Amino acid sequence: MSAIPLESSVEAAAGRAPASGATPRPGASHAAPLAPRARLLPALAAVYRAQLSRARVARIPLLFVATFQSVGIMILMRGVVDGGSEARSVVAGSSVLVVAFVALNLLAQYFGRLRADGGLDHYATLPVPPASVVLGTAAAYASFTVPGTFVTAVFGCVLFGLPMAHLWILAAVIPLAGAALSGLGAALGLLAPRQELATLFGQLGMSAALLLGVLPASRMPGPIAYARDLLPSTYGVEAFARGFDAHPDWALIGLDLGVCAAVGVVSLAVAAWAYRRAAVR
Repeated sequence: MSAIPLESSVEAAAGRAPASGATPRPGASHAAPLAPRARLLPALAAVYRAQLSRARVARIPLLFVATFQSVGIMILMRGVVDGGSEARSVVAGSSVLVVAFVALNLLAQYFGRLRADGGLDHYATLPVPPASVVLGTAAAYASFTVPGTFVTAVFGCVLFGLPMAHLWILAAVIPLAGAALSGLGAALGLLAPRQELATLFGQLGMSAALLLGVLPASRMPGPIAYARDLLPSTYGVEAFARGFDAHPDWALIGLDLGVCAAVGVVSLAVAAWAYRRAAVR
């Protein structure tokens, strides 16, 4: 009977080749190397496509509700606001409210439910960076807001007699305000200790976007106006509202969009951290 050297057994168990001159044991298997971790951008694209395909049918009715809600608010405000800067604020705020309804409210509910049902365990087993899960899901939800936001903006321009020459600003407002609100919604859903609280936080956030974004700033009390500056969607509303001017101040519009972009980066980073924290608990 031949003895197998101890070094050969350890090397085989560690997945390494036996030392020179050692005879491997018949039938011994070597540990297979793990697959490399997916890169951020390909993983983000995969999560985005999966979420977009999964939620396409389920989110269309909710998008209709968000658009109908914003259109109804503008019709109600038509009896109070005649035109001028206040009409611009109403139209801009109602348009961005569609983004807030989907990106903030629904995303908070989605991640809150995902955490409560154990759905995060599925994503935790995938070899994808946590940021790709948050960014891909947020981008998919924000994509659903594009048709409703444009429909609301066009309807508001017709209702209040506003020019449509610079509606293309929405092409920048939607992704930047959507990123800021999506990151906030995802963070609220992931950090809430209970699913019901995630739903509550999402509803409160959307209500804040409604009250502070749609109502003209000139009619708000001083403390409420300061609170308005803390809401990320406010800067998207301001950027869109400035586009209705005959000669828009592009520097201020760029500054407002820059604030949205900065808040979006921070909120999405917080959401990615909250995802990692929730996935390992």
